[in-house]
Amino acid sequence: MKTTYREAMRAALRDAMQRDERVFLMGEDVGRYGGSFAVSLGLLEEFGPERIRDTPLSESGFVGAGIGAALGGMRPVVEIMTVNFSLLALDQIINNAATLLHMSGGQFNVPIVIRMTTGAGRQLGAQHSHSLEGWYAHIPGLRILAPATLADARGMLWTALQDPDPVLIFEHGSLYNVAGELDDDAGAVDINRSAVLRHGDALTLITYGGTLPLVLEAAEQLAAAGIDADVIDLRTLRPLDGHTIIDSVARTHRAVVVDEGWRSGSISAEIAARICEQAFFDLDAPVERVCSLEVPVPYAKHLEQAALPSVERVMAAGRRAVGADG
Repeated sequence: MKTTYREAMRAALRDAMQRDERVFLMGEDVGRYGGSFAVSLGLLEEFGPERIRDTPLSESGFVGAGIGAALGGMRPVVEIMTVNFSLLALDQIINNAATLLHMSGGQFNVPIVIRMTTGAGRQLGAQHSHSLEGWYAHIPGLRILAPATLADARGMLWTALQDPDPVLIFEHGSLYNVAGELDDDAGAVDINRSAVLRHGDALTLITYGGTLPLVLEAAEQLAAAGIDADVIDLRTLRPLDGHTIIDSVARTHRAVVVDEGWRSGSISAEIAARICEQAFFDLDAPVERVCSLEVPVPYAKHLEQAALPSVERVMAAGRRAVGADG
């Protein structure tokens, strides 16, 4: 069937609520307004205000309520409008959700799913545009998902709801309107493994989320120049599927990591370190990284685009990695 990323996310929510009466959605504007990005449009009319719950503008308050509901046996899906606003709930996410199982000696799981929009490219200013999922990937006790395809947008939620521990799902805002084909029987997907979406033997391109489309485009253009690349969609940032990364790099001997987060202390830095730790003698060139420039994301369109990873920057990094001009 033809669908969009937004509609696939909505279908995932509808399916989860139909399958398990413990599942409910809560967050700012998720009900009558239909969600800040229209993901939950129509669900209030279908499931009612007990299961589609509008909340006050207090991230700490409603994330805390979600944690309490999870401890009480429910399966809450909490929506935070953007990743920037999740900083107002850091105490709840990091000091409570991520630690309660450990601090209770294994007695209390927190089966909560927290969804939020991430990423730039839409001229929404710095307070709505940063990519902070790499920060959360630093925290033990959390699982971090970054669906980049229609199949993952449709399938990751139900799998996440089966996890007894907190799961954070980062939805890149630029993907909501992406349209394509999705199998009529599309459903739950494996969230433990990365996906190799393109195969090549000259280079490994590693990315996730909103930068996947531009990396695939760069791979097409590199292939036209005789540089065939593996393209790995990480899908899960914590725990990282290191096996898929290392197996590819051991075969191609070169790697480029593309990450919309800032370069310093980023998930790309972690991936590059693991490659050097586990596949150093397989490398024929230094690991390249393509990240956002280390500035608050600009509002002006031309400055925003200049600050973000691009097809041209990915291609240049790929050519450097294989020793071509770039």
